[in-house]
Amino acid sequence: MARDRMDPLSLDALARVTALALDAGRAILALYERPSSVESKADRSPVTAADRAAHAVLVSGLHAAWPDVPIVSEEGEIAPYEERRKWRRFWLVDPLDGTKEYLARNGEFTVNVALVEDGMPALGVVHAPALGVTYTALRGHGAWRRTGDAPPERIHSRLQPPGSPLVVVESRSHPSPALEAWIAGVRVARRVQAGSSLKLCWVADGQADVYPRFGPTMEWDVAAGDCIYRCAATPGAPASSLTYNKPDLHNDNFVLGLTG
Repeated sequence: MARDRMDPLSLDALARVTALALDAGRAILALYERPSSVESKADRSPVTAADRAAHAVLVSGLHAAWPDVPIVSEEGEIAPYEERRKWRRFWLVDPLDGTKEYLARNGEFTVNVALVEDGMPALGVVHAPALGVTYTALRGHGAWRRTGDAPPERIHSRLQPPGSPLVVVESRSHPSPALEAWIAGVRVARRVQAGSSLKLCWVADGQADVYPRFGPTMEWDVAAGDCIYRCAATPGAPASSLTYNKPDLHNDNFVLGLTG
């Protein structure tokens, strides 16, 4: 008789995935202060030994706990769409989101793990190992932020009165004319730059009001942070437009949060 396995959509599973993300973060930090050899992938994005070390930790841990749930990782082999389109659930992983920030040694890189179910993220973990901050979320239960060894605290996005100036969080590494055109059409209180999926998390916990992205992203870049946003949403907050398990895994431009 097969051994019962943990439901991947449970608080116990969230704790297990969070522990794996912390382990991946430790693997990254073990290499953080060393000189990094950088390779270029086919899309000319950088990859380092830290990306691969975190990938190994996450994929082995997820497979051990849930061998029947497929995994899509930025640093792994990706199944063709004809196979993926049959999946109801799968893990979507970015072992080191913000490789450019990792190389710049500014701390704004994250480990991202999401469980996608029926095209939507249902569990998400975003861990920023150099900053000591971890965001977690589970559909139907809420979202949390933990800093260092402090207890996790529930987080909620914030709603501003219509017409209020907005705090806009934007990519540190990917400015664009389209972003400037969008910002020209809203009232801006402050612009904040950040790397990786921290931008999504800052909208989720109310540090920012909106994250506009006009430039290329992949599903693994945003799934975990999108889950944090969805689960932290205050009633009346704009819904996320992001969808998952598309044929090529690329995202369209998006604006997450308030739009004025």
